[in-house]
Amino acid sequence: MFHTDIDVTELFKAAFRRYPTGVAVITAAGPDGPVGLTASSVASVSVAPPALSFSVMGTRSARAIVEAPSFAVNLLGPGHAALAHDFARADRPRFTPEQGWDVLPTGEPMLPGALAALRGTPLHLVPVGDSTVVVAAVLEVVLGTGSGRLVHHDREFISHEGPL
Repeated sequence: MFHTDIDVTELFKAAFRRYPTGVAVITAAGPDGPVGLTASSVASVSVAPPALSFSVMGTRSARAIVEAPSFAVNLLGPGHAALAHDFARADRPRFTPEQGWDVLPTGEPMLPGALAALRGTPLHLVPVGDSTVVVAAVLEVVLGTGSGRLVHHDREFISHEGPL
């Protein structure tokens, strides 16, 4: 049954809370050090040439990522729920030794334990409301050794190792 008596914005948010998505931490070398944020909006756009997209809001980290010449999209696995929480909130620790970060030769922070890290550069920045959709060329892919899933669903990070 479709509701028409409630604000579309609230229904839109409720609809996407019901839709599980993968989780990534997008990182870049910012002017004042590394920056990063948790994103559940990463999508494959094209295989040839390799391209992906994600959206960000106007936070300090998001602005630094959008302004960077390149960034890394770290696709998280089941052991990264705490890390996803840390990068989802401004007041949480980021880029600590315990989180296991490394740096690509090109300067972007990369998580060696991620399922994969994709280094990209922006092709298109599309402002939409208070967000920016980033379409990026993928320049390099580093596959991790992990498996399993970390999904964002109904405001929670849910981990699953192995086949369903």
